[in-house]
Amino acid sequence: MRIVAGIHRGRRLVAPPGDGTRPTSDRVREALFSILGPLGGARVLDLWAGTGALGLEALSRGASHATFVERDRRALAALRANVGALDLAPEQARVVAGDALRHVRDAAGRGEAYDLVVLDPPYRDAPRLRPVLAEVLRPLLGEGARVVTESDRRDPLILDALGTADERRYGDTLIAIHRP
Repeated sequence: MRIVAGIHRGRRLVAPPGDGTRPTSDRVREALFSILGPLGGARVLDLWAGTGALGLEALSRGASHATFVERDRRALAALRANVGALDLAPEQARVVAGDALRHVRDAAGRGEAYDLVVLDPPYRDAPRLRPVLAEVLRPLLGEGARVVTESDRRDPLILDALGTADERRYGDTLIAIHRP
């Protein structure tokens, strides 16, 4: 696994051992970021960040800041190693150890806003997240913001309340881009 494009192109990323973390493949990230286009100055929120591959790719491609939220300790160790290996300044990357939904609610209370939210929760959590996720994310979305979900195509995490602008399938993976 590596950064696909941008200033950190080719840099290798580490993943935790085992199958508890399912990093987004290079092929899917390359396709996704081609669809998203330029990210100059974007503020990114990477929920259920795992290795941080999505947020780190965004930073490599011009985003100004990424907040990564992950609670699994092995994934957190890999995420911190990946952020450290890229020598990112604290104002560029912030790693939050904790629950994604709790962080979203707290961030909304602080008035934080993001231009791009990427989320890749455990596939088995899609049914539980579908009814609440769009509503808790809405206060964090700046004007023109986009939300990208990665889920299993057989049980997708579609956030209809945010409106789906694009949807692509890559094997068993479904990427949906939402524009409120």
